[in-house]
Amino acid sequence: MKINFETHQHMKHTHIFGPMEQEVSSLSFHSKRVEAQSAFFSIKGDQYDGHLYVEEALRFGASVVIGTDVVVLREWSAKHPRSTFIVVEDIRDSMASFAKFYYGAIDEQMKMIGVTGTNGKTTVAAYVRSLLTLVGLPTGSIGTTGIWSSKDKLIYKKSTPTTPESADLHHIFNDLYELEDEAAVMEVSSIALDQKRVQGIHFDVAIHTNFSEEHLEYHKTIDHYKECKMRLFRQAAHQVVNIDDEGMGEDLVREHQGTMITYSIEGNPKADLRADQIEVLEEGSIFNLYYKGSVRQVFVPVYGTYNVANVLSAIGTALHLGYSIDKIIEVLPNLEGPEGRFQVIHTSCGQKVILDYAHTPVALNRLVEEVKKLEYNRLIVMIAGIGIRDFNKMPKMASMIDGQADAIVVTVDHPGYHDPQVIVEQVKSGFRQPDAEHIYTTLTRAEGVQQSLELGQENDIILLTSGCINNAQMVRGEEIPHSDEDIIEAYYPPVVQ
Repeated sequence: MKINFETHQHMKHTHIFGPMEQEVSSLSFHSKRVEAQSAFFSIKGDQYDGHLYVEEALRFGASVVIGTDVVVLREWSAKHPRSTFIVVEDIRDSMASFAKFYYGAIDEQMKMIGVTGTNGKTTVAAYVRSLLTLVGLPTGSIGTTGIWSSKDKLIYKKSTPTTPESADLHHIFNDLYELEDEAAVMEVSSIALDQKRVQGIHFDVAIHTNFSEEHLEYHKTIDHYKECKMRLFRQAAHQVVNIDDEGMGEDLVREHQGTMITYSIEGNPKADLRADQIEVLEEGSIFNLYYKGSVRQVFVPVYGTYNVANVLSAIGTALHLGYSIDKIIEVLPNLEGPEGRFQVIHTSCGQKVILDYAHTPVALNRLVEEVKKLEYNRLIVMIAGIGIRDFNKMPKMASMIDGQADAIVVTVDHPGYHDPQVIVEQVKSGFRQPDAEHIYTTLTRAEGVQQSLELGQENDIILLTSGCINNAQMVRGEEIPHSDEDIIEAYYPPVVQ
């Protein structure tokens, strides 16, 4: 695409050095992924300064460099007069604006749904993707489990664990649109909102699941964390809100009356959608659904009371988009959930292995409550300290599971640059008796999964929790391939048919 930067005002530039017109073939914020005629965004963050990688980007063929440091870009302009250097006030705002322009504002030609909340974003995004596709609106999804079209998982190198950077995000929208998807649902993290990754996107529906303490290693205060999440709903035409949530539900109701659908599994009479008489079966869950004065019994192939709440959020989204409650209920028995969320694997040794990447104390507590409703002999639970998250949360995970399981395996997820042993000790400090015989420790997730499986006996449930991002473990800046499913498959002998 040939772009005249003198007439292009999307980036709110303050200076332009070099040619006013350039051919741009791709967008990049990572110097090693720059290609010939790329536009390179020099993002300055807490750990890295993109201005230090301008030379590398130019060597790989960048035709345009955008940044905030006028001195640095002026100096590079003198050395590379054929390239264009653009100085902007806000690099993330400029990247979001330029990416939207570059990809032709594809997001405005699709239905956009954003999901935020401390817990449940991944599950809700999967339910929304599945439900909307089932009712006739082909929908892709973007989030922790990867990039999915309405039909398949796409191979895509994600820039972040949850919400991609804006340049990638608009590229994904374009890919989904070309695959004939008509909507996209995405997990929107508080950090993504603060870093303007979804800046300029007008959401048709924003969904709130719940709110509790998380990501304080980034936000520093709970108030800043909350304020960032609230921003999503100001970018949305309609809202779906968990009215049972004391952390943020009432704030959203006050701010967005008249444009929202609320839901409840706790009998709140003010909720637009309510579920009660929830019965958890081996095949899924049955409940009574209340909407506009009528009640219907519904079956969904999902486990857990909290997942019924997640289903209600998906129903509310479909209602906002104009689908009838009758059509929605008709397709609910075919609803599909995400990878790694209450994923039950029946082994050849008569055990159930359950994968659920709950990684907050609240999510872990809810998960264990639901698992205990199933039949089992012993319960083995693996928990992990996540090195790239808030260290203060780690003992709370241990405290939450203390006394709840017959055996507990403490391991490490994504140690980052931390010593795994330090992470394990931090988790263990939350137990009343850290050195109790039923508490085991390992220093990698792979070892933790293996240890958990070895502890299992016939009719036991082995619950593997915490977060494995992008089928990898983050270790000292590197992504080390990892798959719980591969370890499980290799451990058990095949089932004889």
